[in-house]
Amino acid sequence: MSKSDCSKIMDYKTAGVDVQAGRDFVDQIRSSVESTFRPEVIGGIGGFGGFMRLPEGIGKPVLVAGSDGVGTKLELAQTYNSHFGVGIDLVAMCINDVITSGAKPLFFLDYIATGQLGPRALSEVIDGISNACKTCNCSLLGGETAEMPGFYSKGKYDMAGFCVGVVDEPKIIDGNSVKPGDQIIGLKSSGIHSNGFSLVRKVLDINNVDNKTIFGLDNSPLIEALLKPTELYFPVVNSLLDEGLEIKGMAHITGGGLPENLPRCLPKGLNGFIDQSSWSIPEIFLWLKDHGNVPMIDLWNTFNMGIGFCLIVSPKYLEPVMDLSRSQGFCPSRIGVIQEGNLSDGAQLVGLL
Repeated sequence: MSKSDCSKIMDYKTAGVDVQAGRDFVDQIRSSVESTFRPEVIGGIGGFGGFMRLPEGIGKPVLVAGSDGVGTKLELAQTYNSHFGVGIDLVAMCINDVITSGAKPLFFLDYIATGQLGPRALSEVIDGISNACKTCNCSLLGGETAEMPGFYSKGKYDMAGFCVGVVDEPKIIDGNSVKPGDQIIGLKSSGIHSNGFSLVRKVLDINNVDNKTIFGLDNSPLIEALLKPTELYFPVVNSLLDEGLEIKGMAHITGGGLPENLPRCLPKGLNGFIDQSSWSIPEIFLWLKDHGNVPMIDLWNTFNMGIGFCLIVSPKYLEPVMDLSRSQGFCPSRIGVIQEGNLSDGAQLVGLL
């Protein structure tokens, strides 16, 4: 190597990683993160690990953990510079899973990897995560923001979330008590949530969609409809459990739709039979069908089709659960019934009663 080849001083910042900017970012998000802390949190952010006591009053505490991401919805969010909502998505995709066991979320961890991302965009993501954590009484206990130039391109990022909740062991909801005749209540989704966006993006590409494209009866912006954050179902589930209303099984309707996800909370030999006419399929799914020539069976096996979360209850709890859910604005529908059936054939879930 010639003398001229090593005449330029190299450091970490020259290589693409600004350590001081990272420190400044932690200071910038400190108040947002600490606003999520439950009383059980010990200390603040900045250490090598987050500390949290278990809540008191739980006889046999069992920890319930879940992890997920936002998927290729991130590509759409980054293209249209919309970052707050995907922070909510990240939390919702994890917490909506964990609460199906009857657990209450305790803390959340996030991991964000980027090539190089401006502090405003990152702050929007963290604000979205914090906002969702507060809605679910969940502490944002820690996280990692990894700057990885050369691995991710500038302005691009990916992220993953990790949630831990707690449930008293005798109160775990696992679907084992579900029996024929039990009722299926569907809670409305806010839209597509965070699944199926590889298909969504293909449909957008062939239709040359941009931020001026409108759709629906109210001529609303299509991109805004697609980027609506995933609904957080903890508030209504928490209220139902606190009221002592018996929930036998719960399902978070994510990738694979009702056919794949509802059977996950049912015992062997039982299946859910869904009345498709019991709720109105949101316009956004019909737009994808019409503009992408997507068969209905593929829509059902990819998207939530307007039902983001399911509750299974005995007939005597049907109306009380519906009433409380409705009072909290979650638009419940009685969408089906449990019958004897073959769990291995998920397509049976999309049959008319």
